[in-house]
Amino acid sequence: MKSEERAARIVRTVVEELQPGFAVRLWNGERIGPADGPVLVINDSGIVGRILRRPVFITFVELWVSKAIDVENGSLFDIAERSPRSKVKAKLRQMPRWKLLRDLPALFLSRGGGSSVDSLAGRNPYVSGSNKEAITHHYDISNAFYRLFLDERMVYSCGYFKDFGNGIDQAQFDKLDHICRKLRLKAGETLLDIGCGWGAMLIHAAKHYGVIGHGVSLSEAQTALARERIRAEGLEDRITIEVKPYSELTGKFDKISSIGMFEHLGLANHEAYFLAVGKLLKPGGIYLHHAITRRMKRDRRAWRRKAPAYKALIKYIFPGGEVDHIGMTLENLEAYGFEVHDVEDLREHYARTCRLWAERLHACFDEAIAEVGEAKARLWLLYLTGCSLGFDGGSVLIYQTVATRRARGRSGLPPTRADLYR
Repeated sequence: MKSEERAARIVRTVVEELQPGFAVRLWNGERIGPADGPVLVINDSGIVGRILRRPVFITFVELWVSKAIDVENGSLFDIAERSPRSKVKAKLRQMPRWKLLRDLPALFLSRGGGSSVDSLAGRNPYVSGSNKEAITHHYDISNAFYRLFLDERMVYSCGYFKDFGNGIDQAQFDKLDHICRKLRLKAGETLLDIGCGWGAMLIHAAKHYGVIGHGVSLSEAQTALARERIRAEGLEDRITIEVKPYSELTGKFDKISSIGMFEHLGLANHEAYFLAVGKLLKPGGIYLHHAITRRMKRDRRAWRRKAPAYKALIKYIFPGGEVDHIGMTLENLEAYGFEVHDVEDLREHYARTCRLWAERLHACFDEAIAEVGEAKARLWLLYLTGCSLGFDGGSVLIYQTVATRRARGRSGLPPTRADLYR
């Protein structure tokens, strides 16, 4: 029997036993499962052998990126939502092994099933901390590519949904304003935005709150566009941006924001970071820390082990990136001279944000392919979808934390949070 026929028989057995809520179409045109709805397409019979030889998460990433597997009549969200949510392990244990064992040995030697996509990986991705090369790998892909799925202000961090039915443009405006309120910004104050991206936070704070803003970034492409946007708003006299590490900054600022850059630092560099922020913040100043975290586990060693999806994310999307847990964030803030006043969980907001990004990218996928190539476009669609599902499932979290430079006496903050929601 040919290897293709053996592979088809194995897939047929697995699908019939698991009974997912979507159909599977094989490379030979055979369809298994429901007659309508989303379809998981297997374009290469060699993927069965490849999964047998290397049954790790990154193999599935490579199969998706190389289009050995695909989705038709729906999206990756549709496949995820229709996947079996319980008793999968039990069904796998009950599967008639003789049906599989008759074909598996021959498929170990089969070839095909997608190619390696290591050319899309960052250099030295598993080191602790993203350097300028790693930042370029992620952010300097193409400003035009990011425009395809981000909001009109190009805010590349978690939105804030006053209503989960709101669109991405409204959610990002509300997020920027929410942060400005938490910082209690006043006209004439100086604001430092560490990792300022395309400048949206600085522009919003200068336009609506009258601050004098300064930003730092390691991305040349982001900085060039941010400066264009600042000129277009007529804010060159109020906002400046440098391509410079935060560690090289000097001076003092009334307020400091860090929105979605802390994840790039690496656990090994947290002490240096918090010490630097403390030196840059004026006495009585407010620091807003907006960062992704992972859920802490009972065993610290177990928490430090990176899950397969986490490793794939670091390899291909965020080289050098590492995230802490909220307890570590608070511990570091207190250890390095801050008083923590407020912690807000935005997990569900980021699940919604990433879903909207993924849906927008999917809607203009041909344009994305033309801009960055099909492999990278598929990788990013998988990344945005996976992040949305991760936040939705609670395996990954995000918090906004408000802190001040520790001092005796009153902090200077209002007695309640009422001003945030006026």
